Order: sequence, then structure tokens, then C-alpha cells
Amino acid sequence: MEIASIQAQLSSQQQTQARKPRVRRLTSAPSTMAHDDAIYLDNWRRRIESVGNMNYPEEARRNDINGSLRLLVAILPDGSVTNIEVLQSSGHAVLDNAAIRIVQMASPFQPFTNEMRRNTDRLEIIRTWKFEKRASVY
Repeated sequence: MEIASIQAQLSSQQQTQARKPRVRRLTSAPSTMAHDDAIYLDNWRRRIESVGNMNYPEEARRNDINGSLRLLVAILPDGSVTNIEVLQSSGHAVLDNAAIRIVQMASPFQPFTNEMRRNTDRLEIIRTWKFEKRASVY
């Protein structure tokens, strides 16, 4: 009887674990990642830079505001953004809000590759964003 109870409890725990989303976090340099992750991150970065450079915050340019912040962007397998969070503020709301707006404008991102889908339900990218005087982002 006790063995059956333990087996039922283990089965319940396994089912609960299987329902949890598989979250992967990319924070490091592409050279330390799996090939698909590195390519995905590089494509993501290039898209962010392109959209960001075209939409640099005018208020920051006009008032010579620059700085950096850390942002978490959570992406679903279809490339849609499910969460954007400022982890470390630049100290300037105009820059923090611009980073969030740039992600929103750049999304959706490319869907995950088949290899990424095998082990990832949500991809979290954490990067430092740099808004510099040269009107560039990232």
C-alpha cells in the first residue's frame, strides 16, 4: 500500500513537472552557446539594432541623454514577445521606455528553429542596451 502511494505521488510530481514551461535564458556571448542559439541571438540583436537606430528617442538626442540598461525579453516559439522587463534601469525613463518600445516595434521575431523547439517553450534574452551620443542602440 505504501509503495502504491509513493508511486502515485511520484507520478503526480512528474505530471506537474511536465506541464511547466521549459525556459532557456541567453545572456552570454554567442561563442559560448549552441549553434542555433548563437544564430538566433545574432539575428535578434541585428533586428533590435536596426529598429533601434531608426527610432532613437528624440528627447534623448535633443537633451544629450545617454546611458545603459539591462533588459529581459521573453520570446515564445512563434517569435512573439510574452514579457519585457527592465532589470537594471539606465536612470532615465526616456531610455528605459525607448528600449521597451524598440522591442515592441521589432517584434515578432523569427520563430524558433526545430532544434530550439525541442527543449525550449520560452526563450529569455538578457542584454545590456547602450544608448550613446552617436545615436546608436545596443
